[in-house]
Amino acid sequence: MKPRTESLLSGLEAEGFRWSLVPIGRLNDLQSEIENWRREVGFDPDLERDYLSVFSFSPPDDFADAKSILEVAAPVPQIDVAFHRKGKPLLLRIPPTYLHDSDAAVERLIFESINPAGYRIVRARLPEKLLAVRSGLAKYGRNNIAYVQGMGSFHRPIAFFSDLPCERDSWHEETTLKRCKDCLICWKACPTGAIPNDRFLIRADRCITFLNERPGEFPEWLDPAAHHCVVGCMRCQRACPENRGVADWVEARGSFTEEETELLLGGAAVGNHLQAETRKKLEDLGLAEYSAFLDRNLRVLLHD
Repeated sequence: MKPRTESLLSGLEAEGFRWSLVPIGRLNDLQSEIENWRREVGFDPDLERDYLSVFSFSPPDDFADAKSILEVAAPVPQIDVAFHRKGKPLLLRIPPTYLHDSDAAVERLIFESINPAGYRIVRARLPEKLLAVRSGLAKYGRNNIAYVQGMGSFHRPIAFFSDLPCERDSWHEETTLKRCKDCLICWKACPTGAIPNDRFLIRADRCITFLNERPGEFPEWLDPAAHHCVVGCMRCQRACPENRGVADWVEARGSFTEEETELLLGGAAVGNHLQAETRKKLEDLGLAEYSAFLDRNLRVLLHD
């Protein structure tokens, strides 16, 4: 008899990760919910192209016997990166979720746990935040961010298709943090009015994270002083009482020389016009995929 799923995945919790497992049939529910949002609220065309188009609501063709969807949340900190200018280091922040370090660790641990028992996993491209909330791994905050108990919003989710048996279906209606009912702290902290009171979804077209993760010039209405991270935004997360225990979790990692900083400001990251060492630094920090507009983001942060 094969070990129970909970036993096989116990190593994840021992390493500080949290996980949930739902039947593969819940893929239809995930897809339906995304489609409902699209119809009821309407998505910005850029949001659909840059974010929603990457999802795949079916396992790979060579994994027809997939039985479940496994989601894991790994605790991750904020990262401070030093960019040198005029002989001084300037620390700029990268929010949680951008570093990919935990992905390989999670995948390796799961593989080592389930492969000897004859089970298999394959990475999945799914709406991980929605999956986390629906599967009971997380709860939504008013700011549409998913909060995991003990981690707050300082976590990186990763999803897998698996043939692990799902012995208990934890799927349920979307759950919002109780404290959000009478709390407006994130609403007040958002400098662009992206967190509304009249609907559940945030206004993506006003969210700093969305704006600084897409190419093109920033809209004229956006105050340059609102920017404070290389990518993403921490305004609502740092203000949120749910993050009280982790809000100051910051690690210093990575440093760019003055020459490297000037090259990045000049757009050298576009088209890979960088030395291998500098490119590796960007990859290690999860910034390589934002090369097309990294120069723009740095200019506004460094007041160039």
